Amino acid sequence: MQKTITIIEDEPFIIEALTFLLQREGYLVKSVSDGALAVDFIIETRPNLVILDIMLPNVGGMKILEDIRATESISTLPVLMLTAKGQKKDRRAAEDAGASQFMTKPFENAALIKNVKEMLFS
Repeated sequence: MQKTITIIEDEPFIIEALTFLLQREGYLVKSVSDGALAVDFIIETRPNLVILDIMLPNVGGMKILEDIRATESISTLPVLMLTAKGQKKDRRAAEDAGASQFMTKPFENAALIKNVKEMLFS
């Protein structure tokens, strides 16, 4: 069965690049760019993995991650934080909030795919 990945990102070029990369690997990709819609979108679409930016309009990625972890039906969902905020404090905060993996932008395509596969199949 085809795995679904939801991208929560507000930069159109990043969404396009991730979608292309992930679809090329055989994944079904859905995206939302408004943080306020993210948790409901995840609950609706039931993805196998979420790629989440920290800086989003209306509701930030850290709050979204906290809400994912606090919502029983999606609390164990793997979440890859993908952000331009790559300082140690940002990584630590994401890990403390329950991020499964953390990557910074710009990212290497091969590393992103490797992390996605590890999260989906381990």
